[in-house]
Amino acid sequence: MSVLNCSTKLLILEKMLKSHFPESLKVYGAVMNINRGNPFQKEVVVDSWPDFKAVITRRQKEAEMDNLDHYTNAYAVFYKDIRAYRRLLEEHDVINWNQVFQIQGLQSELYDVSKAVANSKQLDVKLTSFKAVHFSPLSTLPNTSSLMGSSPQLTYLSVADADLLNRTWSRGGNEQCLRYIVNLISCFPSVCVRDDKGNPVSWSLTDQFATMCHGYTLPEHRRKGYCKLVALTLARKLQSQGFPSQGNVLDDNVASISLLKSVHAEFLPCRFHRLILTPAAFSGQIYL
Repeated sequence: MSVLNCSTKLLILEKMLKSHFPESLKVYGAVMNINRGNPFQKEVVVDSWPDFKAVITRRQKEAEMDNLDHYTNAYAVFYKDIRAYRRLLEEHDVINWNQVFQIQGLQSELYDVSKAVANSKQLDVKLTSFKAVHFSPLSTLPNTSSLMGSSPQLTYLSVADADLLNRTWSRGGNEQCLRYIVNLISCFPSVCVRDDKGNPVSWSLTDQFATMCHGYTLPEHRRKGYCKLVALTLARKLQSQGFPSQGNVLDDNVASISLLKSVHAEFLPCRFHRLILTPAAFSGQIYL
């Protein structure tokens, strides 16, 4: 096991991961953020270098942590050999098993192997699986000028909006999520439509893995095209900065799937898997 601290090696890794799309997208997004100032205090662990077979991105050990904050305590995984990933999981000091955390990835064996190792350490594992989505290249994204007819104020989120986002996010409503949203707004691109009083009515932001997330429109402002406007604007913003414009959607979210199809987003052949792992000591204390 080795922690990649060298900026040159991290840039090489970023290029190497591109050849393994789409399965490497989550790790790629995290590595891109590391190479562009590392606002979320991440680091990269590989089984070997340069011929790695497994990569894990994690929070730096010296970063401030809340053991109940599975939003921030998040690992992204990509492997060429599932056995190498399992060996990393089992190796001392790669994963902090004494806190609530999540593992994200786009490979089918991720859940079974992670669960087997976690269960041996008496952790509970909750899996949520999503359709994985990638937006078209910048030059082919649909034009948004027709969506501006009602003259909405198109801008970005501020930390003052975090409480509203925490209350409206299906994963939110708690102290850890509020702090996480504040950090996302502070660190990464976002897009927001505001009403004539300056209040947010539709928005989306970007997470620590360069994934578009928490796309939401207040119920009284739906069917106005705001969600499409926000999604396309954020996709353009990410691509203009060199990032992929990726997202995830639950299978039963019919409205979002319809929207994504209408803008010709690509539904990837792999699925996005999010595992939330909870030590027995914290059982019943967290929001999933």
